[in-house]
Amino acid sequence: MIEKVVTLENISMIDFLGIGNKTIDTLTAAFPKSKIVSRGNQILIKGPTNEIIQIDDVINSLVDHYHTYGRVTEENVQAYIDREQEILLPETQQVLSEDVIVFGAKGVAIKPKTVNQKKLVELVKDNDLVFALGPAGTGKTYISVALAVKALKNKQVKKLIITRPAVEAGENLGFLPGDLKEKIDPYLRPIYDALNDMIPFEKLRYFMEREIIEIAPLAYMRGRTLNNAFILLDEAQNTTPMQMKMFLTRMGPESKMIVTGDASQIDLPTKQHSGLKEAARILKDVKGIGFVELNEKDVVRHRLVRDILDAYNKDSA
Repeated sequence: MIEKVVTLENISMIDFLGIGNKTIDTLTAAFPKSKIVSRGNQILIKGPTNEIIQIDDVINSLVDHYHTYGRVTEENVQAYIDREQEILLPETQQVLSEDVIVFGAKGVAIKPKTVNQKKLVELVKDNDLVFALGPAGTGKTYISVALAVKALKNKQVKKLIITRPAVEAGENLGFLPGDLKEKIDPYLRPIYDALNDMIPFEKLRYFMEREIIEIAPLAYMRGRTLNNAFILLDEAQNTTPMQMKMFLTRMGPESKMIVTGDASQIDLPTKQHSGLKEAARILKDVKGIGFVELNEKDVVRHRLVRDILDAYNKDSA
């Protein structure tokens, strides 16, 4: 049993909890193994870890709902409870749209927005190894992380492993200040950002503390066999041929891999060949490996990103 305190800021407790603390009563009925008490502007929760994570998810959703609508009803509370339990129980999951990959931390449906993003989703269904190639802003990493999170939530895999080559630090992190986590986090920040969109904070921390989700530089994959896992290699254009071969041969039984990269943004030393380019050439005709190439039409960032990419392509033509 563990305890958690949720502090509610800028919220009218009567509008949030309802008359007679109906919000607390409804939560308690849904999570009978936990004790939930309100004191002032705080909600105290004591119970098993899995229920506390779920209760915290529901409360966060209710806080967002309150700030949008100004009050919370008993029906609202039950709806968010139902949604949380549906997301966590694949056998009862109700998919509102066939395109939805996963519901994000705040209930937002994450789904492919372009033709090539949809192609990436379909290729991952049919292949254990997929290469997603394309320029910045095309969503290749974000969609890949969503697919990995979905596989973990649906218990299709037991572990999620995400890695990047730390080229900027020369794969030799010793000269940087701080401990190991502080040294490598700047190179993995985009991965954390994507995961934070898709998994509530407490749940993500729970997964990472137990190494159910592992984020690490590519050098730390050497010598391992990755079984029953969903593995994502991001920024793969910055791998050497030897690193790419090492990574691809880590795949164990019941695992899936996605390799993402942008061949136009290689940060390797001069005259060093990209492992991504070599792998794409060598493996293009191997059965069971899928390839999708995203382009400027798939850019889902600010509209100017597409124009910037187009201008650079014209200049280099």
